[in-house]
Amino acid sequence: MTSSRGTINELSLYSKELNEEIEMLVYLPATFSPLYKYSLLIAQDGKDYFQLGRIPRLADELLGEREIENMIIVGIPYKNVEDRRRKYHPDGEENDAYIRFLAHELVPFLDEKYPTYHIGMGRALIGDSLGATVSLMTALKYPNTFGKVILQSPFVNEKVLTAVTEHTQPHLINLYHIIGTGETEVKTTDGKVKDFLVPNRELHQLFEEKNFSSFYDEFDGDHTWKYWQPDLKRALKMMF
Repeated sequence: MTSSRGTINELSLYSKELNEEIEMLVYLPATFSPLYKYSLLIAQDGKDYFQLGRIPRLADELLGEREIENMIIVGIPYKNVEDRRRKYHPDGEENDAYIRFLAHELVPFLDEKYPTYHIGMGRALIGDSLGATVSLMTALKYPNTFGKVILQSPFVNEKVLTAVTEHTQPHLINLYHIIGTGETEVKTTDGKVKDFLVPNRELHQLFEEKNFSSFYDEFDGDHTWKYWQPDLKRALKMMF
């Protein structure tokens, strides 16, 4: 059966926190109606998820087969690698402001514009690499706002591990976490080569110790969309 296609609209919101206009891509299901309620999936690296991840097609297919609940997907693209690092990296100059933007500006804006569930478990964040990192850090800071996080090969440093260690409400967050066994020498945007596998195993251990509800898997592959894209199907089905 061919699923009917949802629509993709462009939307923009001026952020006071970041002092700039934030452009977004919004996927609405084919059957979208203001009479229904929708879960919200907010994707960092928005353009990558819509193009390389092909997330709209996947949502069409899963919704058509009734394998996931009704959802709206909002993709937030980054302008360039510098912009991405400033906003997503735990040490980035705009990281705190970006996290506040997601919780204090974007969520109220989307809740007003669309018929969403106004609860943490009705909202998910997704990202790959640094996009996963900022998604996790945002949920840790605002667990009542974002109850689900999909982490595809997150960048993990001491700051991230400390934030997880100090988090006091693990029962509010549901996690999906994958890392590739080949991710031992990842070239990062600042030109360095880092091992992602060991810190991600540490992060997983920490999630277990802290009793987070988390799904964890190691795939046989490296730090690329070649592996993240096929994984999305399982991620969406498990989380929605």
